[in-house]
Amino acid sequence: MKAKYNLKFIYHGHACFELKTPSLTLLFDPFLDGNEKSDVSAGDVFCDMILLSHAHSDHFGDAAAIAQRTNAIVIGVPEVLGLLPEGVHSHGMNLGGTVQTQFGSITMVPALHSSGVAGGCACGYVLSFTDGPTVYYAGDTALFGDMELIGRYFHIDYAVLPIGDNFTMGPDAAVEAAKMLHAGAVIPVHYNTWPVIVQDVKAFREKVEGAGMRCHPLAAGQALVLDLDIRDARAKGEL
Repeated sequence: MKAKYNLKFIYHGHACFELKTPSLTLLFDPFLDGNEKSDVSAGDVFCDMILLSHAHSDHFGDAAAIAQRTNAIVIGVPEVLGLLPEGVHSHGMNLGGTVQTQFGSITMVPALHSSGVAGGCACGYVLSFTDGPTVYYAGDTALFGDMELIGRYFHIDYAVLPIGDNFTMGPDAAVEAAKMLHAGAVIPVHYNTWPVIVQDVKAFREKVEGAGMRCHPLAAGQALVLDLDIRDARAKGEL
């Protein structure tokens, strides 16, 4: 089973990454300036859409400046979007909601975490690309039981999961999350930015692969092509 286009994942350190189709670039939780582990500055990023999981500075970060410069539309819960300056284009959502886009659909799902703004809530996203893979970005979260429902409701090809511990779930919980999601592959994020979230990503990869899934740890600036070959592998019992 082949996607009709290559979906590219580009990691920029911490929890920031891009998903690029041939015509659109989606940017997630842009914490670039002030992040010594990032490979790029906020002024060098171009995107069509910014998706925010919550309002903590290591996720909300450079969203306003990038949106103002690029005219990107910002997706998030209304309370988080309320922190943006006047004139920024935005689309408010809330947990359980789905919006149809030119590339497929975006569904906002729960995350178990503080929001960084009064009245708001943290969230994750499931992006279902037409003729492409389904990508789940958990945002900052603890392990929670409804991940099983997310995995049952969606066909998760790639799960982008935090593994740093202390502020989010750690490696062992992330492995359990991947199992609950029935993910084809895991991309770890939110680790090694500061000493308090340092993790052995090689050991994490071994645990994920030992559980029958692929794992793709990436360095800042590294890219990975996301496709549907992983579904073929699962259908053949290769995962």
